Amino acid sequence: MAPVYKALNDKLDRFLVEVCITGQHKQMLDQVMDFFEIEANYDLKVMKANQSLTELSSNILLGMKSVLEESKPDLVLVHGDTTTSTMAALSAYYAGIKVGHVEAGLRTDDKWAPFPEEMNRAMTGRLADFHFAPTEGSRHNLLKENIALDSITVTGNTVIDALLFSVSKVRKQIPHRCIEIMEMLDMNKPIILVTGHRRENFGQGVLNICEALLEISRSSEAEIIYPVHLNPNIIGPVHDLLGNQSNIHLIEPLDYESFVWLMDASYLVITDSGGVQEEAPSLGKPVLVMRDKTERPEAVEAGTVILVGTDKDKIVSEALDLLQNEERYDRMSHLHNPYGDGFAAIRISEFLENHFNLKNSKSIV
Repeated sequence: MAPVYKALNDKLDRFLVEVCITGQHKQMLDQVMDFFEIEANYDLKVMKANQSLTELSSNILLGMKSVLEESKPDLVLVHGDTTTSTMAALSAYYAGIKVGHVEAGLRTDDKWAPFPEEMNRAMTGRLADFHFAPTEGSRHNLLKENIALDSITVTGNTVIDALLFSVSKVRKQIPHRCIEIMEMLDMNKPIILVTGHRRENFGQGVLNICEALLEISRSSEAEIIYPVHLNPNIIGPVHDLLGNQSNIHLIEPLDYESFVWLMDASYLVITDSGGVQEEAPSLGKPVLVMRDKTERPEAVEAGTVILVGTDKDKIVSEALDLLQNEERYDRMSHLHNPYGDGFAAIRISEFLENHFNLKNSKSIV
């Protein structure tokens, strides 16, 4: 959302923009806010260890009620598939405030995969007044759900805007944290970047992923680096199973700029993340997606990502093949990324300027 904030903030004669954060994973969020030079106007401070989705949803809904009563915005902008987005949109709907959904229209059509993100997207889509779809496929999904045509605009994805801005910055000056990482890794060997945090992979899925990474580490010379998510359902089993391999490096979560640098320096990315499926191909990095279904089918169709689920044998075979088959790797790394050209946020601001006809309208992001 940083590019959207900046694009709207560039039009001070039209928009007054305020930022609300929930306070989840505050340390990671603070780093991103600092990198993009954004300050929050409101902080819900809802983070609690191991809270249920019911508790989180209730706390965000109540917190947003107070924020909206104080801010009185004309428009609330939410992003993607988070519980935050859905509860913020619902709170705005209850208050009679218009909602814009950035990264709208992504679907797997399976309410359990990814959980709870698929239903978060669908519910947010029903609450939103304006829909900023990253692709034509996303726009088509919205039209199938009888969303009004004139409320949808295809923008590309703002994650690519943020990535292109960030990678140009970190290529000029290597982040301090990454100097430490360079000393840790053998940079002459292929680097595999791993991320994993999805709820549907908790339990056996995480164990399968760890076993696959162990086999890859023993069957190749690759250096595997894994910024381990702070969720106890992830950090516990990952450190128990992978903590003693010389070429598997478990590190704390990275700030955004360091993650972008590491993604740019990697040979291959193995992830269950949504955004990384879009980001890594923009840098020419093949991606193995540890999910059975994806709301980003354009990447699968384009050939920039491969779905491997949490099937140990499939993760291992695809990773080793990309490490060994130079022709296949080169072909995959040069494919076109269907998710944008870096101007999505500008298209969103122009749409709002044309369709949200209030001078000095107040938006909360």
